[in-house]
Amino acid sequence: MGDQRQNRQTIDRIEKTLHRHGTAAQSARENIGFSPPIGLGGYDGAMATSVLELLDVRKSFTMPGGEQVNILDIGSFRLAADEHCALEGRSGSGKSTLLNVISGIMRPDAGRVIVDGIDIARLDEARRDRVRADKLGLVFQQFNLLPGFTALENVLVAMTFGSGRPDRDRAVRLLDAVGLGHRLDHRPAELSVGQQQRVAVARALANRPRAVLADEPTASIDPAHQQQVIDLLRNTCTEQGVALLVVTHAADVAGQFPRRVRIEDFNRAATVHHP
Repeated sequence: MGDQRQNRQTIDRIEKTLHRHGTAAQSARENIGFSPPIGLGGYDGAMATSVLELLDVRKSFTMPGGEQVNILDIGSFRLAADEHCALEGRSGSGKSTLLNVISGIMRPDAGRVIVDGIDIARLDEARRDRVRADKLGLVFQQFNLLPGFTALENVLVAMTFGSGRPDRDRAVRLLDAVGLGHRLDHRPAELSVGQQQRVAVARALANRPRAVLADEPTASIDPAHQQQVIDLLRNTCTEQGVALLVVTHAADVAGQFPRRVRIEDFNRAATVHHP
């Protein structure tokens, strides 16, 4: 019983660490650019309408004592094109690890991770970076805006990571769509927390992604403005025709989504550690 409890605590610590620092490595890689898009490798599966699909995905971590702790053991999970889904789950159930695997920040130990027809589990780090830049938009708690750049420049910088050319008119339109058309030239320190989150949403949509992944997007927002952030995400993704996967602990947030799932329902590792 003591070992089980210790394992649960360890997994919880791993998840929290990934949650806090998972995008730090991503930001560092983005700051030095991406490799050219060569040989990404398509997927010939039947789920043509799925923008995200996981098949037989497993991920584990090795503890200091050498013990292997399973975090993900997923038979299948799919997100359809244009679908909006809320993902719930207890702390330590694998939610942050799942987002990191879907986005290619982490590579699974086994299985397929298919993003818009590309199995990114087969790709090296540089190619996963390219797919992430072109196909996915990421919104995280801490925003990760570049402090020395204006709101407009933060969106334009994101465009340089994709395969297309930076499009100033699109960047302006996105910021206008999130209500910041009058704050284009303001740096993050000159914006409120809610406004910084709006820049993060515009940046996530910069490269016309097929899906947006949002990890607890309301956690750093005061309660009075949390609903605005959810409305912003859902309305903007609907207008842009983008699928949306939101991780949240808030039942009132999850209840607003047409699809609501718990990670324990499809991640066998979560049911083992949280019986």
